[in-house]
Amino acid sequence: MDDDDADGSAISRLLEETRRGLDRVEPADLAAAHAAGALVVDIRPVEQRQRDGALPYAVVIDRSVLEWRLDPSCRYRLPVADDPDRRIVLVCNEGYSSSLAAHTLQQLGLANATDLCGGYQAWLATSRLVAAVADEPAARSGYDDVRSTVGGRG
Repeated sequence: MDDDDADGSAISRLLEETRRGLDRVEPADLAAAHAAGALVVDIRPVEQRQRDGALPYAVVIDRSVLEWRLDPSCRYRLPVADDPDRRIVLVCNEGYSSSLAAHTLQQLGLANATDLCGGYQAWLATSRLVAAVADEPAARSGYDDVRSTVGGRG
């Protein structure tokens, strides 16, 4: 289900309303957000992580305890959750439950909580696309092509 296929259901309306308050991260921008200091949190169930793989640089927090682990005022918070102003990017499988969870974190006072558009699956597809393009001859420096045309050795 994409953002475009809102079906008029209550959950579609809730997602639309929730996402208006989120500064969502595009999959291609996730590494930059992390490098800028964002806390990336993988909330996918263990079965999905085992099936599809880990998300680099992400902290794994089960969705069922997310609010307790990230609320800076909670005694059950993780040590990385000590800054209420830190940007938090939640990642679920396809970007639906993470939107709802990010909205909940905002209600707890974590104003910079958001999520990843399309979730892990969109990130994975983007990562594969980037890797495929990098492997294409046109994406390389062109040195080998130029060398073979002018008879250079390298």
